[in-house]
Amino acid sequence: MLVKITEDKYEFTLPQLIEHVKKSPYIEESGAIFTFEGIMRRIDDEEVEKLKISVDNPEEAEEKLKIMVEEIKEKHAVKDVAVVHFLGEFHASESLFMVVVAGSHRQETLRALSEIIERTKKEIGFRKEEYTREGKRVILSGG
Repeated sequence: MLVKITEDKYEFTLPQLIEHVKKSPYIEESGAIFTFEGIMRRIDDEEVEKLKISVDNPEEAEEKLKIMVEEIKEKHAVKDVAVVHFLGEFHASESLFMVVVAGSHRQETLRALSEIIERTKKEIGFRKEEYTREGKRVILSGG
C-alpha cells in the first residue's frame, strides 16, 4: 500500500502508481485494477485561472489518509491500493489526486475506489482556493 500527500507534482504519475500496484505480492490474486485521476478543471460556473490546495498539517493529514485507506482496503477485501494527493498551485488539466485499486473482482474494487475518492474529499481537510478574474473563492473540505 502506498499513501502519500506531497507538494512535488512530479514525484508520482498514474502509470507509476499502476506499476507499483502490479508489483504487489497479491497481484496474482487480482482480476481488476481501477484508477482515478482528479485533474484541475478550468471551466465551471466561471473560468478558474489557477487552484491552490493546502492542508493545515500535511503529516497529520497523510496519517489520517493512511488509516482511512487501510480501513477501506480491509472493508472491501481489495488486494492493494496506491493513493497520492498533491498540494500546491495547479493549472488546467494538472493532476491533483490519483488512486489505484487492485482487487479480486471488479465489484469490490470499484466500491473501494469510489469510497476512497469520496471520503478523501470529505474527511481529510483539504482547503482549495480557486482564482478567477473576479477574485478568490475558498472551498473547504467536502466541497
